[in-house]
Amino acid sequence: MPEISLVINHEVGLHARPASLFVQTAGKFSSDVQVIHGEKKANAKSILSVLALGAQQGAELRIIAQGEDEQETLDALKQLIMSNFGESS
Repeated sequence: MPEISLVINHEVGLHARPASLFVQTAGKFSSDVQVIHGEKKANAKSILSVLALGAQQGAELRIIAQGEDEQETLDALKQLIMSNFGESS
């Protein structure tokens, strides 16, 4: 299972609009995706689960994908986070 670690730089963290974009992006793929923040683990395709992580700006996330398109899934989520969820920095 491939995984990546990324830091959330968005000013509101992984909350509201960024969380929605994260879940929508993960949902485009067939792989199972887990996101881990500290001791909390969430299904990356569930908005409530992702919001419950409470990941603020500066939080480090581990994202793990398992399935036939796992690398594409991780690449898309990495691109989303690295682009600051499509907003200017």
